[in-house]
Amino acid sequence: MSAIFTQLNSIGWRDIIDILVVSYILFRLYVLFRGTYVFRVIAGIGFLWVFQRLAAYLGLIVTSWAMQGIIAFAAIIIIIVFRNEIKNVLQAKDVGAIFWGVSHKAFLTPEEIITSSVYALARKKIGALMVLPAKDDFQEVIQGGIPWQGILSKEMILSVFWPDNPAHDGAAIISGKRIGEVGAILPLSRRSDLPSSYGTRHRAALGLSEKTDALVIIVSEETGRVMIAKHGEITEIRDNLALQKSLREHGGRTADDQGARREENLKLGFAAFILIICVTGIWFSFSRGLETLASLEVPIEYQNRDPGMELLGSSLNAVKVHLSGAGPLMRSITTDQVKVRISLGKAAVGLNTFTLTQDNISLPPGVTLKKVEPQVVDVTLDIPIKKELPVQIDWIGKLADHLILESATLEPDIVSVIGGSRVLEKINTIYTEKISLDSINKTGRLSVNLALNPASLKVVEASNGKVVIVFTVKKREAGDE
Repeated sequence: MSAIFTQLNSIGWRDIIDILVVSYILFRLYVLFRGTYVFRVIAGIGFLWVFQRLAAYLGLIVTSWAMQGIIAFAAIIIIIVFRNEIKNVLQAKDVGAIFWGVSHKAFLTPEEIITSSVYALARKKIGALMVLPAKDDFQEVIQGGIPWQGILSKEMILSVFWPDNPAHDGAAIISGKRIGEVGAILPLSRRSDLPSSYGTRHRAALGLSEKTDALVIIVSEETGRVMIAKHGEITEIRDNLALQKSLREHGGRTADDQGARREENLKLGFAAFILIICVTGIWFSFSRGLETLASLEVPIEYQNRDPGMELLGSSLNAVKVHLSGAGPLMRSITTDQVKVRISLGKAAVGLNTFTLTQDNISLPPGVTLKKVEPQVVDVTLDIPIKKELPVQIDWIGKLADHLILESATLEPDIVSVIGGSRVLEKINTIYTEKISLDSINKTGRLSVNLALNPASLKVVEASNGKVVIVFTVKKREAGDE
């Protein structure tokens, strides 16, 4: 559980934007293509992709390669086979509808679809007979129905009752959001008190309503009038609102019922939530689960040092950090992108020990610290002071046997040195760098550097840490030793 919280805490604002952008793109694809065969194929490709990633993670090289080929081939098939459906979606009158918003058509209730279809048929005077079942089973009283199971839509209803359709003279059985059967033959009513203007469709509608509790909609081919039959009674419907009301009452809905739209909104919200969860899981699989390891040697940066103190030395100048993250990210990471910082704001004079933790290390987004070696750093701080120290020449080697070093003086012979108090209190003399006597064969002058040890010591004079040796050499005479 703690590992999960650690990973969640490592998500940066760029990662959140990354997840939301991909989730929104997938959500738009869902909104645009839901209910179509394209969406089913896309969902299948998504499942194959998950399977391919799992195969790659388990090291199933051939299976992973085969899945990649199938996915690429399926993507081409979608474009070729479903090009018309894709074209219809992308040819929106409002281009913005592709990127945001939800088509109102997606929220049409079955009652609204049926009403719109009925009055479209009525305007064109195309006869129609539609049956909406209730509780009674009427399969024994109808004949000749052709199984259809098509999704309810205005286009589907208009095509069923189009005069050139062989099944247009029969009744369409509509249950919920599907057209179950078409071309069904209904029992005719035997009543003798019906107006002469009623044709076969009217008698068939009354016949079924007399034997069951179904509601039957009739569109007259001769007059374009719309009627409904229920409980053995036939009623003319004057407008679309009256028809919608009758349909809602038949289905047990109220006139202001918005249940279908609320249900659709809930589906969209649930789909968006699932997509965000899935994309987040995929993001973790790339940036955390399928991790790549890398090690870098990173220099230590010391910060917030008290100006009145001097850094005399540290046990480490660099540490090795072991990192993990997505392969492409880890292959591009450089030392400059990783910072190891130690704050000396609370350090005291003398030896200070620091333990490196996650707080001391700055990493790029998506990169996780696995280990740092070594973890402990010793830093020595001191208060700088000024001290006058004599200079002494550090001779090495030996003069030629026939020469004598008669004298040697320094200019200057005393220098002012600045350094840590703990260091300078132990130093009484400053030496020059080593001067070889082997190379001296005559009187002269040499400009030499001072051997400042430790290197944190500084000479105050403007001589840049140099002194001049003036020496006199003479030949050895008989009797000199």
